[in-house]
Amino acid sequence: MIDLLAAGTLMLAAVQARTDPPPDGAWTWTLYADEAPVVLAHEVPDTAHLRATLECEPGDAVAQLTLYGGDGAAGMARVTAGEVTAVAEASTNRTGDVKLALRTDHPVFAAFGVAGRLVVAIGEARRTLEVPAPHLAKLRRFTELCSG
Repeated sequence: MIDLLAAGTLMLAAVQARTDPPPDGAWTWTLYADEAPVVLAHEVPDTAHLRATLECEPGDAVAQLTLYGGDGAAGMARVTAGEVTAVAEASTNRTGDVKLALRTDHPVFAAFGVAGRLVVAIGEARRTLEVPAPHLAKLRRFTELCSG
């Protein structure tokens, strides 16, 4: 009986871990550059929890941005970093993830690399991607690898 209760408690904890969002302190930016594609992920390491990824083929100069979760807005996106703005077509999937492509040699991406803040607006929906100062070197390295 005790083994059955212990197993039930472990199963409940596993289900709760999948549904409860991790605390803010658990999130970090990780650069995966050892093989193609190059990926910069805002994640909780060693879990399936992702907030955003930037992905590219080395030298391609195009970053695929995915913002996980959210309202699933699709259409033309206004992308802003600092005073610089770009327009990109955004798509969504059934889980509400928003995907769009940005050129790494565009001034908006350069401004993102300096300020660490990118705002994606699709209609009335807005999502902000922030890379804190200690992780900006990873964003710049991602840009270098993607740009060739």
